[in-house]
Amino acid sequence: MITLKQDADGFIRMSRHYPAGVRIRIEFTDGSAGEFSGRTLNEAYDAALAEFRAGNNLDAKGYDRTPAARKASGNRIDFVPVHPGLGE
Repeated sequence: MITLKQDADGFIRMSRHYPAGVRIRIEFTDGSAGEFSGRTLNEAYDAALAEFRAGNNLDAKGYDRTPAARKASGNRIDFVPVHPGLGE
């Protein structure tokens, strides 16, 4: 089992997908804890990534399709918002 802690802003550090069957325990800042499957956290990660891409005018693959000079894509996130009752 993997244990993660929520930071003061309501996020956990998650830079990759976890295996779908693994159990992950999250300790929330309010003192409660919850146990989630890797699949649930992967869905939260995907939703946060889609929101990031939409907010930064990137396409579904994370590329800026405007004809401008090349630059780093910044196509990843490291923090995912979580809350008690996630995925219910």
